[in-house]
Amino acid sequence: MSIRWAAIPVLFLLLGIFASPLFAQFEKIQPPESEGDLILGEAQTTRYQVGMRVSAERGESINIYGTIPVPADWPEQTVKIVEEDISPNVGRIQYRMLEGTVKQMMVSIPRLGPGEVATAIITLEVEKRSAKPPAETSGLAVPRRVPLAMRRYMGMSPYIEARHGEIRSQAKKITADLETDWERIEAIYDWVRENVEYTKMQPTTALTAMREGKGDFEDLTGLFIALCRAEGFPTRTVWIPNSSYAEFYLEDEEGKGQWYPCLVAGNRAFGEMPDNRPILLKGDNFRVPEKKEPVRFVSEYLNAKAGRFGGKPKVEFIREVVGS
Repeated sequence: MSIRWAAIPVLFLLLGIFASPLFAQFEKIQPPESEGDLILGEAQTTRYQVGMRVSAERGESINIYGTIPVPADWPEQTVKIVEEDISPNVGRIQYRMLEGTVKQMMVSIPRLGPGEVATAIITLEVEKRSAKPPAETSGLAVPRRVPLAMRRYMGMSPYIEARHGEIRSQAKKITADLETDWERIEAIYDWVRENVEYTKMQPTTALTAMREGKGDFEDLTGLFIALCRAEGFPTRTVWIPNSSYAEFYLEDEEGKGQWYPCLVAGNRAFGEMPDNRPILLKGDNFRVPEKKEPVRFVSEYLNAKAGRFGGKPKVEFIREVVGS
């Protein structure tokens, strides 16, 4: 049976209608900070694959539910979905924002028979802009009244002991006699880099890294954040593939605020960010519905029930750069 040429435009229209909901929902769910002035700098476009592949190798599995963080829009980053690999046995895919800064893909699979495999993988096109340092810093200062949404970036986080006595005492020593807030934050930045050796190791805590004088990239970033928060500066973690850096928030004399990045571990980059790797999430103190305690980083998650004569499924989480 042949298709009439006149019907082809209608066919493509229908295909577009049925294919669009997942794409539309992905674009709709974004952080409140997604809109803003783009930071001037070079842009790099990267293809990033994220999702999961679930297999019932041990027999039937039912009520399978998994989540995984996905990149979202930020003033320095735009993300669009360009391809999807969704197998027919996947029941539903949705997206949600956790605390305004973490975008998650949620996958539901009603049932997998013995030996069956379910795939839910999306390919994203991520355009990330590098950040350049501001030309004038003397007028930049911490807000007189910190917005409610930013107060989470001024206190304790998992492994970031911003209110510990040793942290607060060291922060005061570092920033003593300095005039501007930019100078105070930069002094903290330089102190961490000069006094804590960056080494590949099992991540620890900010306090332990300060005491022992060494730490992983998470520890150096966490210590910088802890010292900044101890002095009243809103500061947070930015997570990228296989690494992280920090951001601190200051306002200009007109009250316009901006997050300024800095790379604590590695080459010196203060108030600027040459790294174009995709931003996975921002923050370091999250309450995840599937976890009992707050977490520093939102990782992937899977839960399932064994079917009759079955067992828990095997899952492979996909999160990788596939091209740039």
